[in-house]
Amino acid sequence: MDGFNTEAFTLLGVAIVVIGLRTTARWVMVGPKRFQADDYLMLVACVVYGLETGAAYMVGAWFMGLANNAMTDEERKNLSPDSEEYRLRVGGSKVQVAGWSLYTLLLWLLKTCMAIFYSRLTAGLVNMRVRIHVAYVLIAITYIATVCSILFGCHPMEKNWQIHPNPGNYCQPAVSKIDIYVTVVLNVATDLYLISIPAPMLVKARLKWREKLELLILFSGGLFVMMAGILRCVLILTAGANGAQQAGSWACRETFVAVVIGNIPMIYPLVRRFTRRAGLYISSRGGSQSYPGYPAYPLSDADADADTGGGGSGGGYARRKKFRHPLSIPDTQWNTTSDEQMILPTSRQQPPTCTAGDGDWDSRSQSSQGGIKVVHETIIHSTEKSQL
Repeated sequence: MDGFNTEAFTLLGVAIVVIGLRTTARWVMVGPKRFQADDYLMLVACVVYGLETGAAYMVGAWFMGLANNAMTDEERKNLSPDSEEYRLRVGGSKVQVAGWSLYTLLLWLLKTCMAIFYSRLTAGLVNMRVRIHVAYVLIAITYIATVCSILFGCHPMEKNWQIHPNPGNYCQPAVSKIDIYVTVVLNVATDLYLISIPAPMLVKARLKWREKLELLILFSGGLFVMMAGILRCVLILTAGANGAQQAGSWACRETFVAVVIGNIPMIYPLVRRFTRRAGLYISSRGGSQSYPGYPAYPLSDADADADTGGGGSGGGYARRKKFRHPLSIPDTQWNTTSDEQMILPTSRQQPPTCTAGDGDWDSRSQSSQGGIKVVHETIIHSTEKSQL
C-alpha cells in the first residue's frame, strides 16, 4: 500500500510539472493574452487529476481497499451493520463512485483539449472543419453516456454501497462490468477518432522518414492511452478481491499517461527551440527559398515545376524535391493568433524591400508565375507644394 501511495503522488507531481511546462511553452510562444480554451481547461484537468489521486489514496489508506464486492451471500448476511468492516465497505464503495466520475471527467477534459488544439492546427483547411465539429459532438455525447452509465447503471443510487442482500455486479462500482465496458469502448472510440484528424496531413506529407516518424510519435500518443485503458479494465476484471484497489491504482496510471500525451504537442515546439539554439537539433530542409529565413513551399508538384520554368530537367528536379509540409518544418513554431493556427518562421530577418526607383521591379514581380512571393512596396510621397 505504501508503495502505491508513493507511486500515485509521484505521478501526480510529474503530471503537474508537465502541465506547468505546457503552460510555460504557451506563455512563451503566444503570450497569456492569447491563451485559448484548452490552456484553461488543462489547468482544470490538473485539479481534477489531484482529486482523482486523492480518491485512489482514500480507497487504500482510509478504507483498506474494501468495497461491496468480493463477498459471498453468507458473508453479506452475517456482516453486522455496526461492524468496522461494514463501515469500510460502504465508505469504500462511495469513494469508488466518486473515483469513476473523476476518472471519466479527467479523460474527457483531455480529449476536449486535444480537439481544440487540432482545431487550431487545421484552421484554414475547409475539409477538416467538419471533422473537428464531429469531434466536439462525439466527445460530448460519449461523455454524457459514460457518466449516465456510472450514475444510473445502478438504480437507485444507494444500491452502489448496499451490502445485504447482494446488489449484483452492476451495483458494485469497483468491478461493475457496465462501467468498465461502456467506459473502455467509448474511450477507445473517441481516441481513435481524434488520432484520425491529423493522420491525413501526415500521410499526404512527403517527408524524410526521420521527420515523419517524429510527427507520428507526436500525434499518435493516443494509442498508448488506449492500451493503458484496455489494460486497466482487464486487470480490474481479473483482480478478484483486489478489484477496488486495482480500479483506483490503474485509474491514476492511465490518466497520468493521458496527461503526458495530451501536453507533449504543446511542449514540443519550445523544446525544439531550445535544442536548436543549443545545436542539438539537426534539421534537414529541402526545397528552394525565395529569400533567407522565409522558405518557399510549393503547393504541388505542378507549382514546383513552374518555379523552375516547367518541363525539362529543371521540372524533373523540382518534382524530385520533397514537399515540406508545414507541420514538418524544424525551424518554425506554432503560433496562435485569434482562432487561426499559423506556422511562422522563428527567424526575424525581413524580406527584401523593393523601393521606388528600383529598375527591376517588373522583372521581380513578373517572374513569380508558378509560386507565391511576398513583396513589400515602399511609396514615397512628396510633401512639397507644386509651384504655379
